[in-house]
Amino acid sequence: MLKNKELIIFDMDGTLIDSAPSLAYAINHMLKELNRETITLDRVREFIGKGSEILVKRALLNQVDIDNIEINEQEFKNAHKILLDFYGKNLNAKTTLFSNTKETLEELQKNYKIALVTNKPHQFVSEILEHFKIDSYFDYILGATDKIAKKPAPDMLLESCKNFDIEPKYAVMVGDSNNDILAAKSANIDTIAVTYGYSNEDISTLNPTIMVDNLAQIPKVLNG
Repeated sequence: MLKNKELIIFDMDGTLIDSAPSLAYAINHMLKELNRETITLDRVREFIGKGSEILVKRALLNQVDIDNIEINEQEFKNAHKILLDFYGKNLNAKTTLFSNTKETLEELQKNYKIALVTNKPHQFVSEILEHFKIDSYFDYILGATDKIAKKPAPDMLLESCKNFDIEPKYAVMVGDSNNDILAAKSANIDTIAVTYGYSNEDISTLNPTIMVDNLAQIPKVLNG
């Protein structure tokens, strides 16, 4: 089903790295600075996935669904700045790699192009990858910027394919959340969903092409 692939596109948070503890550390610093009550690590895990702006708004409102809730723009901007400043200085304070990340990337690098596409602000991505010594495995890295729509829009995935001049049907997206699966489906890209990430819902309901419990399964899945 996933044979003849040329490009493997990975999400980062919740797929390759467990960044939730570091993000919770930064979120709770932000909330303390604003004289707000802190929140639990499990709660922060529910808020991750759509970029730092949504993360901050969810934390300020302490709820996942914020679509129809107004928020004070100045308070949000101040909170967002506090978060980014603190997180930028403590990127890897409590972050860890998920099991078999390095081994899987090393194995895949032998036969595929590898891209990283994340909704995390672009300025933080390289430092994290370098810290864990996995930067050399990626042929292309794309973090969130104002110039391209974030997942679940397909734009970042299509940009990755365009970078390698590879048709979407020859790519596969590996991710943990609805943002990854929905973005890939919109781009006509097959998906491998990991079951251990930060998804707010049962990821199987989105019908990914394949589901795995561990990154080590991916090379076998791609070889049929």
